[in-house]
Amino acid sequence: MRSLFSSGMKGSTVKTMPYRALFIALCLSVTGLLACAGDGGNGPGKGGGPQKTDPADSGIKVPSGFKATVVAQSLGRTRHLAVTDNGMIYVKLERLKDGKGIVRLKDSGHHGTMDDVMGFGHFGGTGMAIRDGYLYASSDEEVFRYKLDADGNVISPEHPEKIVTGLLQRGEHEAKAITLDYDGNLYVNIGAYSNACQVQDRTKGSPAMNPCPILDSAGGIWKFKAGQPNQTYKDGVRYATGLRNVVGLDWNKSTNSLFVMQHGRDQLSDLFPQYFDTKQSAELPAECMYELHMGSNCGWPYIYYDQIQHKKVLAPEYGGDGKKDGDAKFQDPVAAYPGHLAPNGLLFYTGTMFPERYRNGAFIAFHGSWNRAPEPQKGYFVVFQPFKDGKPSGAWEVFADNFSGSPELTASGRARHRPCGLAQGPDGSLYVTDDSKGTIWKITYNK
Repeated sequence: MRSLFSSGMKGSTVKTMPYRALFIALCLSVTGLLACAGDGGNGPGKGGGPQKTDPADSGIKVPSGFKATVVAQSLGRTRHLAVTDNGMIYVKLERLKDGKGIVRLKDSGHHGTMDDVMGFGHFGGTGMAIRDGYLYASSDEEVFRYKLDADGNVISPEHPEKIVTGLLQRGEHEAKAITLDYDGNLYVNIGAYSNACQVQDRTKGSPAMNPCPILDSAGGIWKFKAGQPNQTYKDGVRYATGLRNVVGLDWNKSTNSLFVMQHGRDQLSDLFPQYFDTKQSAELPAECMYELHMGSNCGWPYIYYDQIQHKKVLAPEYGGDGKKDGDAKFQDPVAAYPGHLAPNGLLFYTGTMFPERYRNGAFIAFHGSWNRAPEPQKGYFVVFQPFKDGKPSGAWEVFADNFSGSPELTASGRARHRPCGLAQGPDGSLYVTDDSKGTIWKITYNK
């Protein structure tokens, strides 16, 4: 394999915030684990030690007829990824590796191995997307794009266009996940820098701010022009609000609309033990899928969605007790999943390799929980959500599992791998990243 990183550019770098250290310490004190990872996917996520993986037997469990193959390993903190029409892979690294924040992978011999690897881009981050001949990539404060040639190669890796700059970055929920529609618009997550908009974040007895001032600048999706350089934060339009944090999002071509996966709030029993026991706090609130349109309001921090009671519930910071209904003016999710699983990837499948039932359905990468203790941790899998007529239809199902390595590693939160990004290959295969060990899997189906 050639040298991993061979070219670069000057750009932004991910800032180390004091919050991160404090938050990790909180994780450790609450869970008692050797490792934890925040629901934004930015904790250390240490697993059970180095793992040598045979590409012919990746250890990932998939349904009958499917096969999961390792195509790359040890790349760094691989977050989201995108695949060109000829099968070249571009991966965003959360943190720089050898000074580079984007990895390009190419199978030069067409034999199933990504043997041509190059790095560029001097900025960490999460977002990665391809649209209309451009590669888009985000740091925690900016969005860049690179022109691609006819073969999918970046033409000038050292000189990208800066599309958006000055995005809000407060050290919590900072990942600027991105997606694009087919009308020249770019959508960027601006996560809320808070758990539930308390005066003192994550502090028992601290009152809520009402109204929540965070929503003026964060806690939603902002829309920009995909082809206009040098836009600033104020040039964007707040497309949707009331979303605590979104890492997984995708434009659904069949409905021509934006779908997102929200990370639900934490610490119900820690902050309000008079209303919630540890079992309820482990399961609630739901991780929610929303279909968004201009002006959508999903209700954070005033409400959360309870997937057990099947209703919006008034948040305890705003007078709720776990039973009072949330305001009906806030939008209902289109689907709800167990709490704290951390949905970091969303992909609508449009390929023809997989059986017909998967067409236009959604794959979701659940990064895995850290804050369900003393209940067992859960997640670390990719699920499939069937769709019909543009809406979720039927129960979700685990599609790819055993990223953690074993049930014991799952329960303790010491997962070896944590699925994060999803992308579809030109042949209809599904790619999955792991931001713990830097592994990429390719899932195929044998007809």
